[in-house]
Amino acid sequence: MQSWNPNANKVGGFSENDGTIDFYSRINYLIKDDSEVLDYGAGRGAWAEDENVFRKKKRNLRGKVKKIYACDVDKDVYLNKNVDEILAMKDGCVLAPNESMDIIIVDFVLEHIENPKMFFKEIDRLLKPGGWFCARTPHKYNLISLFSKLIKNSLHSFILKYVQPSRKEKDIFPTYYRLNTLKKLNKIFKDYKDKSFIFRSDPAYYFGKKSIFYLQKTLSVFLIDPFVGALFIFKQKPPHC
Repeated sequence: MQSWNPNANKVGGFSENDGTIDFYSRINYLIKDDSEVLDYGAGRGAWAEDENVFRKKKRNLRGKVKKIYACDVDKDVYLNKNVDEILAMKDGCVLAPNESMDIIIVDFVLEHIENPKMFFKEIDRLLKPGGWFCARTPHKYNLISLFSKLIKNSLHSFILKYVQPSRKEKDIFPTYYRLNTLKKLNKIFKDYKDKSFIFRSDPAYYFGKKSIFYLQKTLSVFLIDPFVGALFIFKQKPPHC
C-alpha cells in the first residue's frame, strides 16, 4: 500500500517548508564553476531515488562545479553515481590533500559522529581557507532525536520501517547526537564565521498517515524551534592572514 504524500497536489510537489530545497538552494548560491566539493558521508546516494524532479535537480551538483567528490566509511559509497569521484577513507581520514576542498557538504551525518573533535580536525584539514562547511542535521532536542535516543540503535531499523516507510534499511545507521546543538558547533568551530540557523520543516516521520502528519504539524505550532527543527549549519573557514 502506497503511503500518503502531503505534497502530492501542490505545484512542484514539494512543501513550502521543504528543508532539502532550502538547504541546497543556499549551497547552489555558494558554489562556483571552479569549486571542488566534497559530499562527506554521501553513502550510496539514495537521494537519486527521489521522485521529485525539481528537488533532485537542486541537489545534483554535477556539471555545476569543477568536481564533486564523495566519501563514506560505508562501502556502499562506491555505488554512488551522483559524483565525479569517490575518495577512500582510512581510520576516519579522507585520502585527499590538505586544503583541497572549497565546500564540504555533510547532510544528515553529524548525528552519527562519535568523536566531534576528531571530525572537526579532519574537516579543517580538508577545507581551503575561506571554504564553507555546510551541514544539515536534526537538533539534539528535536522530538524525533529524543525519541531515537530512547531506543537502542539495534532497533532503529525495525522502528523506522513503520514511521518512515520509504526509508530503506541499508540507509539506517547508529546515532549519537554529540554535535547537534548550535552551542556545541560554535565551540568546536570556534574560529569559523557562522551563518547557521534552525529550520522548521514539515514532519518527516508520520507512518505515511495523513492524520498523524497534521497532528504533528498542529502541535509544532506550540513548540519552540529546537523541538521541531533541524540545524542548518553554514560555517566559513578563516582565510590565511
